[in-house]
Amino acid sequence: MSLIEHQRSTDEWALYLGAQLRTLRIRAGFGQAELAALANSSAGAIKNLENGKGSSLNTLLKVIRALNRTDWLELLAPIIPISPMQMLKATRKTQPRMKVYRPRQDKTGKG
Repeated sequence: MSLIEHQRSTDEWALYLGAQLRTLRIRAGFGQAELAALANSSAGAIKNLENGKGSSLNTLLKVIRALNRTDWLELLAPIIPISPMQMLKATRKTQPRMKVYRPRQDKTGKG
């Protein structure tokens, strides 16, 4: 990724993603209404998504699934394995320290 791509705003990323989805839809030979029916969504939601305007995560996921591009999701959030040692360390940090109460002895040595 170039430095310019890191500097994109959220709106610019939404426009970029919308353009990619529009290209996939057109290559697949679907109109917005057809894709909406496949994705169990509305044509307005597809239009908003493609134009980078407010869209829900559910709509995005439905469209990605309808376009058979779930590989995008796996690239976005790959499975990260956790080693048993990491799990052990994590549980040790969250457990409170055990405190033992012992009554103080007075100076005479009588409890």
